[in-house]
Amino acid sequence: MQSAFKALADPTRREILRLLRDGPRTSGEIAQRFPTSWATISRHLAVLREAELILSERNGQQIVYELNTTVVDDIVEQILEWVKPNRKPGGKRNA
Repeated sequence: MQSAFKALADPTRREILRLLRDGPRTSGEIAQRFPTSWATISRHLAVLREAELILSERNGQQIVYELNTTVVDDIVEQILEWVKPNRKPGGKRNA
């Protein structure tokens, strides 16, 4: 999960995840949304794929990317666990 948090540290990668929230997209569709080179976006996609935040599937000459909702759900659960108040019996917070 550490690689997922590292991948999320970059604003471009977070924006790619926002794009994929609406459904699968090809690498070309993703790349055209950014002012950087295709090679830079390809590297961002590789980092997200290595962190298992996205899945990829070759469709002819195109590669289609989509969110890996299982890993995203695990990350959300981890974050919620961190921010959940830790209460002692009787309703008092632990120090």
